[in-house]
Amino acid sequence: MNRIKISFSPVKRTTNLIQLPGSKSESNRWLILQRALPGIKLENVANSVDTQVLKKALANGDEKVDVGHAGTAMRFLTAYFAAQEGEVRELYGSKRMHQRPIGDLVNALKQLGAQIDYLQNENYPPIKIRGRSLKGKNISIRADQSSQYISAILLINPFLADDIDIKFLTAPTSKTYIKHTASLLQELGFAFSFHSDHLSIKRPTSFNLPRTIQIESDWSAASYYFSWIALSKDQQLHLQFLRPDSFQADSALPDIYDRIGVFAEWVEEDRLYLKKADASAIRELKLELNDNPDIAQTIAVTCLGLGIDCHLTGLHTLTIKETNRLQAMKNELEKFDAQVNITNDSLKMGSPEKLPEKVQQISTYDDHRMAMAFAPLVLKTKLIINDPQVVEKSYPDFWRDLERLGVQLVDN
Repeated sequence: MNRIKISFSPVKRTTNLIQLPGSKSESNRWLILQRALPGIKLENVANSVDTQVLKKALANGDEKVDVGHAGTAMRFLTAYFAAQEGEVRELYGSKRMHQRPIGDLVNALKQLGAQIDYLQNENYPPIKIRGRSLKGKNISIRADQSSQYISAILLINPFLADDIDIKFLTAPTSKTYIKHTASLLQELGFAFSFHSDHLSIKRPTSFNLPRTIQIESDWSAASYYFSWIALSKDQQLHLQFLRPDSFQADSALPDIYDRIGVFAEWVEEDRLYLKKADASAIRELKLELNDNPDIAQTIAVTCLGLGIDCHLTGLHTLTIKETNRLQAMKNELEKFDAQVNITNDSLKMGSPEKLPEKVQQISTYDDHRMAMAFAPLVLKTKLIINDPQVVEKSYPDFWRDLERLGVQLVDN
């Protein structure tokens, strides 16, 4: 499908329960750890394209590995293959992937003894990796560009012979993702210490194995249903396989959406109930999203649909994602007569009093979150979504699940 026209019909609704996909973030972390420690068995692994790319790269012995748009796979595989003594890999990706920097991670791995060369442009993929036996020690890294650099290093700790201490040359971004990675290592027996300017990981004398890991569902995917409820008149939903004590950064959603019209309550240990609440009193939403920038697009679209102004900060990592998400959001929000100003780390939007009557065509920029963030706006107006298959990157069943909620899809 090149594009679809979506509309909403409440009589077409067939469910009020959404079984969210396994967390791509958590799945990808456990897949790397499983390669180091085969006593790990995984359940509810994400079915996203990104995760399939990572699984394929880990399973086969091809020297040339193409990760496409999968940024997590690029970072995690760079560290993983650097620690595989005697193996040689060349990591490639899409045109956009070759514009996304990786130099800070490479520099940190070289401090452990890695041998990595750039095949085209300095500090950017594609890269050639000659696997070596890496030594744990004190290293330093710029931490303000991507938390995945640090997570990638943490995940290869089982391959290192020594403990490791990572000094932050700049304040780390998305610290909750780093802590999430460390929490997985703690489950295996590693000791973890996080400070403002460094973190330390100490190896256990023995690992907590064998063990079966039930991967939590994806809180980032849950954000689209928080938006769905906020934009609805009186709908309610249950979201399955989430945890109230989650380490995922986007588990902040209940607190955020409580301010803009969503009541959330745990009705079972792994089931979250959502229903529409009153948000008529709020005129502007101000949020600092340094720890969870992936939900910025969803929040901005929710505010647009509710006629609420918003000011979102802490978004500097969005410029190096699948697209420059800040510019992409400005482009698409302005189609609805919103007034949008962006900087290198913020988005400020003045919402229109009402949405335009004309059916708007949403460009997705090879970015799964652009398609899914705008989709709940169908509760307010009909939409055309370009390249809808882009959602396969993280949530292949997204459109099917929306159909079960009453969304009608027509090839356009």
